[in-house]
Amino acid sequence: MSEPVLVIMAAGLGSRYGGGGLKQVDPVGPCGERIIDFSMYDAYKAGFRKVVCVIKRDMLEDFKKEIAAPIEKYMQIDYAFQELTDIPEGCDIPEGREKPWGTGHAALCGARLCGDAPYAVINADDFYGREAYEKLYNFLKSANLEGPVQDLCMVGYQVKNTISENGYVARGVCATEDGMLAQVVERTKIGRTPDGTIGYSEDDGETWVHISPETPVSMQFWGFTPGFTKSLEEEYVRFFSEDLPKNPLKGEFFLPFAVNAMLQQGRATVRVLETGGKWYGVTYRVDRQSVVDALQELTDKGEYPTPLWG
Repeated sequence: MSEPVLVIMAAGLGSRYGGGGLKQVDPVGPCGERIIDFSMYDAYKAGFRKVVCVIKRDMLEDFKKEIAAPIEKYMQIDYAFQELTDIPEGCDIPEGREKPWGTGHAALCGARLCGDAPYAVINADDFYGREAYEKLYNFLKSANLEGPVQDLCMVGYQVKNTISENGYVARGVCATEDGMLAQVVERTKIGRTPDGTIGYSEDDGETWVHISPETPVSMQFWGFTPGFTKSLEEEYVRFFSEDLPKNPLKGEFFLPFAVNAMLQQGRATVRVLETGGKWYGVTYRVDRQSVVDALQELTDKGEYPTPLWG
């Protein structure tokens, strides 16, 4: 079996606060490292030796210079470009459409370069922790690549370890049965409720649905076998024919939607690899300092060298 590949969805780097280049990406490490630097380091330590970075075409030179250069002697880095013109044959781009096609499309762009290798998919601006990479790499190394049912996985974080104390976040809330994913539902407003518990709202905070702090949520850390790429291509075509006409300017093809569709059709099983680790990310500007402090603490404990790649 081919060695597992890491696909990093990085086309949106720098867009959180406006702009779209690497100059807008906050350094958070002791030596000015970005979150994506820690992601690739953790992946390397877990066993990954090839990375496919999904970026905008105009980011390529800056990405190679500012991020890839010190890593290329340790890992093979390939590039896929997420472009608005990459659409199914016979389809058209809606007039006035500027928004990218979504995480499902980004993952597909990277998956096309993975060939017959199983692959992991992550967000570029999420810190997942070493344990998550080790668990997912080990799963992919032993995954069943044969048969009509896809053998997939995802890392499930306890929701209490993923919320921001500075506002609400979007998370994929998971329902599981015996460690297997039954359904993932995207909730766009999760956080502390007025009484201090954790919950989500679907009416802009008028009412809240409380959830257990240990509820597993998806942070876009998935593990796929090679056959998933064909299924993802099929779902992308279906998105254009069935979903996009309902919202032509803003509709997006989300990766969890494609996974859900395969689950409901009985074409996949998804093992939830639970972790008690803490996720870090900069959802709001004021989150940045907590990420900086956490990474400094991990470095002080010896989990990361300074600088990362020597």
